[in-house]
Amino acid sequence: MDREIVAESVRKTGRALVLHEDTLTCGFGAEVAAFIADECFEALDAPVWRLAATDTPVAYEPSLENAILPQVADITRDITALLAY
Repeated sequence: MDREIVAESVRKTGRALVLHEDTLTCGFGAEVAAFIADECFEALDAPVWRLAATDTPVAYEPSLENAILPQVADITRDITALLAY
């Protein structure tokens, strides 16, 4: 992970949405969010948000996979809410 790029983005926007396709619990995004909270806290204008797959095994059937993994509508919803915070 390029910590400087992450920190630069947080300083520029004052916000962070950590998005990844792994599960929310114990996923890599938790480490990214922890870094932001520890190292970039003063630059934040809103809480760090995380959007990830549900805490379930990933199904291989397309409609179930779409229900489990973050989709464009989920990303749009969270970005809109985060920017309104």
